[in-house]
Amino acid sequence: MILGLAFALGSALSTNLGFLFKQRGAVVAPAIRLRNPLRGAAGLFRSRWFLVGWAVSVLAWGLHVGALSLAPLSTVQAVLSGGLVFLAVLAERFFGFRLGRRQWTGVAITVTGLAVIGLTTPAEGPQRSSLAALIAVEGAILMLGVALVAIATRTDVAERREALLLATAAGVLFGVSDVAIKYLTHAHGPLLGLLSPWTLTALVSFVISFYASARSLQIGLAVEVIAITSVAANLAAILGGVLVFGEPIGSGALGITARLLAFGLVIAGAALMPAPLRTTADPT
Repeated sequence: MILGLAFALGSALSTNLGFLFKQRGAVVAPAIRLRNPLRGAAGLFRSRWFLVGWAVSVLAWGLHVGALSLAPLSTVQAVLSGGLVFLAVLAERFFGFRLGRRQWTGVAITVTGLAVIGLTTPAEGPQRSSLAALIAVEGAILMLGVALVAIATRTDVAERREALLLATAAGVLFGVSDVAIKYLTHAHGPLLGLLSPWTLTALVSFVISFYASARSLQIGLAVEVIAITSVAANLAAILGGVLVFGEPIGSGALGITARLLAFGLVIAGAALMPAPLRTTADPT
């Protein structure tokens, strides 16, 4: 459990650092267009900063998979929610973004919620999952993500709203991928379960979320879209942990109440992050 939480903490740091690097590269890359996604991806990877961000994100993904194999999904995602703290510090100290009192209040609330979650984490029991719940949860969240992308790409949607919709879509689709990966880390079968429909589910979700996230970083406010992506991903994955894997919310009435309040604090703190921000740094 402790090693899994350490991996999750490392993933939280590298995920947000990768996002900030990718945003710096995405804003100077050619615009992502649905009619030519391969050209859009090539343009992104020709940007030095996006490539650096991608490399950091790959490291974050590896740590995330390690965390999912060693700790409960909902607990891992709660720790990843703490990445908002890293996001705030990195964005202001090293990337030239100015955060206001509202954002720092959100950081403090998030830290409080995470501290309570850490103190009330129940012992992990035997790994179990419900295939019916997995199909239902994955299908519903995948359809939600695709629907958000479809709404965002309408011509009558304002640019900032498009960014927020795409960030939310990217987040919930990252959550779909997380639930599928958690299932695969304990799967049995050919190549340790890698030859599975859930591998395809994770890949499809990843591809769509890649383009949705990149486009949101191109047209949206950096800290705002990164925070919303993170919150949406964590909520989707925590929901999957409870419904698919039967992970306990807490131990005893006091523990359950405390963790529910703590999850609420994490969500409330994340909700305070989006706000008009200005950058003092050159994005190139």
